[in-house]
Amino acid sequence: MPGRYDLIVVGAGMAGVAAANKCASAGWKVAIVDALPYGGTCALRGCDPKKILRRGAEIVDSAALMRGKGIDEAGLAINWTDLIKHKRGFTDPTPGSIEGTLVGNGVDTLHGRARFNGPTTIAVDGSSYEAAHFLVVTGARPQPLTFAGHEHLVDSTGFMDLPELPERILFVGGGFISFEFAHIAARAGSSPVILDQGSRPLKAFDPDLVELLVTRGTAAGIDLWRDTTVTAVEPSGSAYRVSVERDGQPDVAEFDLVVHGAGRIPDLAGLDLDAAGVDWDENGVQVAPHLQSTSNPAVYAAGDSANTPGMPLTPVAVFEGKVADSNLLKGTTTVPDYTGVPTVVFTIPELTRVGMLEQDARDRGLDVDVRHHDTSGWYSNYRIGETTAATKILIDRTNDRIVGAHLLGPGYGELVNVLSLAMKLGLTTRQLKSMTAAYPTVGSDLGSLL
Repeated sequence: MPGRYDLIVVGAGMAGVAAANKCASAGWKVAIVDALPYGGTCALRGCDPKKILRRGAEIVDSAALMRGKGIDEAGLAINWTDLIKHKRGFTDPTPGSIEGTLVGNGVDTLHGRARFNGPTTIAVDGSSYEAAHFLVVTGARPQPLTFAGHEHLVDSTGFMDLPELPERILFVGGGFISFEFAHIAARAGSSPVILDQGSRPLKAFDPDLVELLVTRGTAAGIDLWRDTTVTAVEPSGSAYRVSVERDGQPDVAEFDLVVHGAGRIPDLAGLDLDAAGVDWDENGVQVAPHLQSTSNPAVYAAGDSANTPGMPLTPVAVFEGKVADSNLLKGTTTVPDYTGVPTVVFTIPELTRVGMLEQDARDRGLDVDVRHHDTSGWYSNYRIGETTAATKILIDRTNDRIVGAHLLGPGYGELVNVLSLAMKLGLTTRQLKSMTAAYPTVGSDLGSLL
């Protein structure tokens, strides 16, 4: 058996890489292992490449908004092949760059599928490794589907590697993945359909703003099927015949591509955590608030791999990883602070949230002042021709502090960060409005929003 490590990190996404580098720089003997290229979902198969593809859609949509206002967008179109090539210009060098940094910091980089074979040992492709500590950060995988023909669906990774974009695309599920990719596909010339089992898609976001986004998407060519369930998918020539139940009635439609956008679960099943005495379930490793396993003190977990109050977001995984590595290095029990963590659906325009929903605040008995604005006619949106934009900011009347903020509009993915910081630091709206912002910018709207 190779020499004993102080720490083995299982999973080479952003959280795992940051923790491995930090502990190695502190003098620990560290190894990291992953069966996939280093970089994880966000850098290679999620956040970053998705945002590159969205850039093409933004340009096409922005030009269309300025039709009759000085811009003739005739002939402007997305070249999907070139856009994918542009994406790969970022993703292809990333694993090598990340591994080079790890090696430079003295981290042993292992490649293969890891499985625990004891409380303090793992096997990687037949070789065993021992460590005093483990950090499990293996991310998430698509939620298993059970309907007949589910194997014909492609996941988000497959979608972003398509050499060509087909015309008729069905996105199964009414969450982030389906909405973001449908908004890209519509601007690239496809006719996307989003299928949602319930009546309210994007349930984690303000329902009033979601409905505005749905209307905006409809105008862009996106169809939303609510209260619809897939019952079967079967090949039909070069296409797929999809059987569904809509409002309780059977129906059949044909699509060129069916995409799995129905959520993700922690990617833990292949780790054999039971062999390490680690308690876990479909929500992740059972951890104490300071991210240590409740059943095996040698094991810590973070991000999607851990059952914590944190949202399944890469920034959350990274700061949980930082808390975990700090606790490991110092022998402390610091608990992550989840105050003011924003989340964004990068549709066009983007939909953002930080803090509580309006109903959540009322259910908690808070006396909230809901400052709701239709900002579609404000200068910052008039300037670019945007017709759909709105905000809803929830203020606790007892202390003048923000308890929730919900924004739909171009540039609001940046603006929400200011509101996030305000919540983190406990700033009042009076303090925020005292800021003199650069003008004209989206940020200069903040005082009026409050």
